[in-house]
Amino acid sequence: MLLSIAGARGSVIGAVEQRVFRAVNGLTDRLYPVLWAPMQLGNLVVGTLAGVVVALVAGDLAVAGGVLVAAVLKLVIERVIRHETSGHLPARRRPGTSEPGAVLRGDVPVDGPSFPSGHVILAAAAGCVVAPVLSQPLVLVAAALVAAVAVGRVYVAAHNPLDVTAGLGAGVLVGGLVSALLTT
Repeated sequence: MLLSIAGARGSVIGAVEQRVFRAVNGLTDRLYPVLWAPMQLGNLVVGTLAGVVVALVAGDLAVAGGVLVAAVLKLVIERVIRHETSGHLPARRRPGTSEPGAVLRGDVPVDGPSFPSGHVILAAAAGCVVAPVLSQPLVLVAAALVAAVAVGRVYVAAHNPLDVTAGLGAGVLVGGLVSALLTT
């Protein structure tokens, strides 16, 4: 997360980040239906509900409560990061305004703050909280779904790459802390 914040400093999106954005955002439109469903796991209601259902199916009420706590912390940490970094990250607007030629897919906003990705924070946090109640193969599925949320957010032009890596770092931090509290 801190490396993403450091990399995102500046008045423009860097050349390497632009190339990564264009490579992902420029992929075929046929991927949209494939990435749309996993991206919904970053939606506050859908992702939280999915995490709670996974915990309840595993029979762990504490983990279900942990998912709810992680969802609340997602809201707080996203707001704090945006507030604390807004003056230092002037270029961090949605790719519809910060990336010339961005292909906007779905109902993605054209403008507005984009750092960090709240969708990725929630998906990563919920994934970390439910991981201890999953079998090893299902942990890999959860990790792949979090990766799909991150890639999908760049693909639809909701975020630049450092927005999603910052969201991943923040989500792992939130999820890791909540999981650690559940085991103590």
